[in-house]
Amino acid sequence: MTQTSENVTWLTQEAYNQLRAELDYLSGPARTEIAGKIAAAREEGDLRENGGYHAAKEEQGKQELRVRQLTQLLENAKVGEAPAADGMVAPGMVVTIAFDGDEDDTLDFLLASREYASADIETYSPQSPLGSGVNGKKIGEDAQYELPNGKLASVKILKAEPYKG
Repeated sequence: MTQTSENVTWLTQEAYNQLRAELDYLSGPARTEIAGKIAAAREEGDLRENGGYHAAKEEQGKQELRVRQLTQLLENAKVGEAPAADGMVAPGMVVTIAFDGDEDDTLDFLLASREYASADIETYSPQSPLGSGVNGKKIGEDAQYELPNGKLASVKILKAEPYKG
């Protein structure tokens, strides 16, 4: 999956290919498509009151932001293997934690870049407070992280397994 250490992002080959395909689409056919929408809206007349034009320009701005994000991500990417199933929490793993020592109050999440976020499992970045608190810990160890209100929360690592997709 991914791990950002300094400016390096670790990706599986599959993830790299998926992000590369998205970048190729956005910087090629999608750019041509949005340029066509802008040109068509421009021909409708007065740009100050042209909702279609403004919507297309906003869409273009979002698209170009995503192109820049993907370009930067892929420039700093290193393609590697999924993490080992050695009981150590690392990016690319599904982690199960128990809150405040209560083993009935648990959370399963994927420790990975937000690029992997899906509806199937909650995703926490390795740079997030919880992600950085558990990263590098072993099954059975306790980890602490800072809550938005400044207080510390404790969790216990129950499981850490490579994400299977």
